[in-house]
Amino acid sequence: MPAHAAVWPVRLPAKITPPATSLWMNLAISALRYPEKAALVFMGRVWTYRELMAHAEQLAGQLKALGVNAGDRVVLDMQNCPQLVITHFAILRIDAVVVPVNPMNRAEELKHYITDPDTRVAVTTADLAPELAQASAALAPELRLKHLVVTQFTDVFDAQTVGSEDMPEAWRPWLLPVRDLPTLSSGHVHAWAQLMAAPAADLPPPQAKPDDLAVLPYTSGTTGLPKGCMHTHGTLMHNAMASGLWGNGTPENVTLCVVPMFHITGMVSVMHTSILLGASLVIMPRWDRDVAGHLISKWRVTHWTNIPTMVIDLLGSPNMDRYDLNSLVYIGGGGAAMPEAVAQRLLDQFGLRYVEGYGLTETAAPSHTNPPDAPKKQCLGIPFMSVESRIVDPETLAELPPGESGEIVICGPQVFKGYWKRPDATADAFFERDGLRFFRSGDMGRVDEEGYFFMTDRLKRMINASGFKVWPAEVEALMFRHPAIQEACIIATRDAYRGESVKAVVVLRQGQQGLVSEQDIIDWCRENMAVYKMPRAVSFVDALPKSGSGKVMWRALQEAEMAALSTETKTP
Repeated sequence: MPAHAAVWPVRLPAKITPPATSLWMNLAISALRYPEKAALVFMGRVWTYRELMAHAEQLAGQLKALGVNAGDRVVLDMQNCPQLVITHFAILRIDAVVVPVNPMNRAEELKHYITDPDTRVAVTTADLAPELAQASAALAPELRLKHLVVTQFTDVFDAQTVGSEDMPEAWRPWLLPVRDLPTLSSGHVHAWAQLMAAPAADLPPPQAKPDDLAVLPYTSGTTGLPKGCMHTHGTLMHNAMASGLWGNGTPENVTLCVVPMFHITGMVSVMHTSILLGASLVIMPRWDRDVAGHLISKWRVTHWTNIPTMVIDLLGSPNMDRYDLNSLVYIGGGGAAMPEAVAQRLLDQFGLRYVEGYGLTETAAPSHTNPPDAPKKQCLGIPFMSVESRIVDPETLAELPPGESGEIVICGPQVFKGYWKRPDATADAFFERDGLRFFRSGDMGRVDEEGYFFMTDRLKRMINASGFKVWPAEVEALMFRHPAIQEACIIATRDAYRGESVKAVVVLRQGQQGLVSEQDIIDWCRENMAVYKMPRAVSFVDALPKSGSGKVMWRALQEAEMAALSTETKTP
């Protein structure tokens, strides 16, 4: 028996047998069971399961008419909104593959999401469409998008309600319609409203099986461009079902969805779990603490998966006494450790134990999570349902005893099948032991005598900014495009709110010294990369430290940064 068996929730099995049907069938079945039940709530409008399925089937028919066939990859680039859910399931309805993209990505970054998955069709919102069109235009004609489907946020709600408690005035600029849509080089732009009003197309029955590719989310790494993680209907189905069971899920769940649904956690443990259960999703397109407090109170939200900074922000609102959080029965998340004082306030004031978890894009979100009735603070938790996890020596891969720090490795039915077009990276990411295929997380941790896992360090070079993973190699590659930059090294610096933030150590080209400022570099980065990746601080140096082989010694820069920050903290 594993050590964590003593704290395993008594009501749950250690392993589950997920349905042998496609993810699309979860929506179809919930629509049959609960046709008039609220599936989505957005900007004050309620979408029933019947409406959600009808819209998904309508869009599926139109995508099919645009040439999308089984197995084709379709880019989905949106903030949280009903159109994201509709499009996600429409793609699955025709047995195609969803390529979810972070809506903060800019044109230079988006080119990779068109070329690597061989995408010819993308669906986005009007505020993001120009970036995709620009990315496509920069490619060779044979690699460009052929079709760009563009929706306005107001396609799904009444624009007259902007400025209400559901929609703060600050959201007005990007919520209201964009009058002029971009053109698409070598392709066509289609308005969402027109496609939804077109005659319905006949669709063949869905054919996808558990082992068929369903979603291709991208994750970056220590080198090169982001890699696509091949997730099947089966890998995601397991964690959609397991997440519902772990949180006492029922069709009566009302879940606040503010973690982004392009991200694996929001996609699987929030969206897919809710649709599988026949529960209700209250959707926020972006974070606003007072909107969150209002929505939890108004819709009697029961479940809220988040990142700890959101909870900290909400509890710090001067309007907190206006909000009623007593409907919440489950609150948890990951991406960063929950401060012990905040977790204690949740318990003392609301009777809520914050349930921290851990997972990666490769593991369809949770591979570990805390037992809801016995969580440990600032802890990754115990291996999730159907998961076997160990701590191994990263060099020899030998299993280590409790208390010793090593690499966290994971085996389970939710683990991805490999990296898209990257057999070399796939081979490096897995090893076999005792007849099991383990995924190497790249994170260092330890396990205690009770079977709880704790993070100790990172084997991978990565920055964690408010739960968003920033991969220095990717940011550096983008920064090298700046005409004044000769070399750049990205390191982490401390941030009181975000935990960690991004700092660039830059060597300027000859003759550029004094002509380019730190703020110039920051402003350029804001224009050319997702805002969470961009350096918040820049320092200029004459040269970067290098090893005898010529490699930049980033760790030396990182250690110097941490030492300098420690000195500043100690200085009275």
